[in-house]
Amino acid sequence: MDDPDGPTSSPEAPDANRADDDEDDSNGYITRRRLLLAAAGGVGLLGGGGFYVAQSLSGDFGGYEAPATQPMVTTRGRLDAADPTERVGSWDFDEADEVVLYVHGLNADAESARDQAYTARLGLAAAGATAEADGPPVVGYSWTSNVDWGPAKQNADANAAPLADWVAAWADDDGRPLHLFAHSLGARVTGAALRRLADRGQTDALASVSLFGGAIPNDSVGTDGRYGSAIAAVDAPVYNFHSRNDRVLGWVYRLSDGTRAVGHGGLAGSANAPAGYEDVDVTDLVADHYSYIEPEEGCLPRAVGRIGIE
Repeated sequence: MDDPDGPTSSPEAPDANRADDDEDDSNGYITRRRLLLAAAGGVGLLGGGGFYVAQSLSGDFGGYEAPATQPMVTTRGRLDAADPTERVGSWDFDEADEVVLYVHGLNADAESARDQAYTARLGLAAAGATAEADGPPVVGYSWTSNVDWGPAKQNADANAAPLADWVAAWADDDGRPLHLFAHSLGARVTGAALRRLADRGQTDALASVSLFGGAIPNDSVGTDGRYGSAIAAVDAPVYNFHSRNDRVLGWVYRLSDGTRAVGHGGLAGSANAPAGYEDVDVTDLVADHYSYIEPEEGCLPRAVGRIGIE
């Protein structure tokens, strides 16, 4: 869940074909204004806690600006098209041995989505993920998330099929190992896409899946949860990098959705971990919701060792 107080735009109108089949967020939308009022009311009772929340909500991803060549896959304004994904930027990385696909979270416009993907590449380079000075290629997956919370969750579910289709096509047409990174609400896009891949029997399309500050319920990744069976089915490790310093998840997400986020404290204590799933506590490395992928600031050095990016 990214900054709930950033710039807004008109949402892509959700329709019945876009929502995932067993969860409907069409009722009880929570706008940013209501979300922030709820947060302010809740933390007001806790005195100094309000300062930390306000500080967290004003964070950014380090201020890195991507070049126009940053490769992106976008579904913005295209979900009703015959082919909802479009490639933009430069895709001149034929010499790379493996590729990372980065799925952003809430409140990212097209420019922010591009900048975040570029930041992830810089973070991987700083973490020593490859001998290349610029790090391994990172392709950004850009979707309409710069809307209010309820519509954003519907748009996340609506991107399940396009993301699954693109990943499967990459496996068939290119074949190089593809590591999927998902930040914040991007974890919902990813979980829904994994379900699609599992339903189709395309469980070998990814080399790894990593959630960073995942804004999904902490029981949804358990064996009996919404995404548990898909996580168990995927033929790749699934890592959940979580931080208790992430106050956007610890405060705002909990107030808005009435549950704990997997990106804050990991899998719910009452749930069982599916095969292939691993919680990785990065509280000692990650100071806020925005720094998971930042060079020198985030947890990518620890992530690289587990993921096996070379």
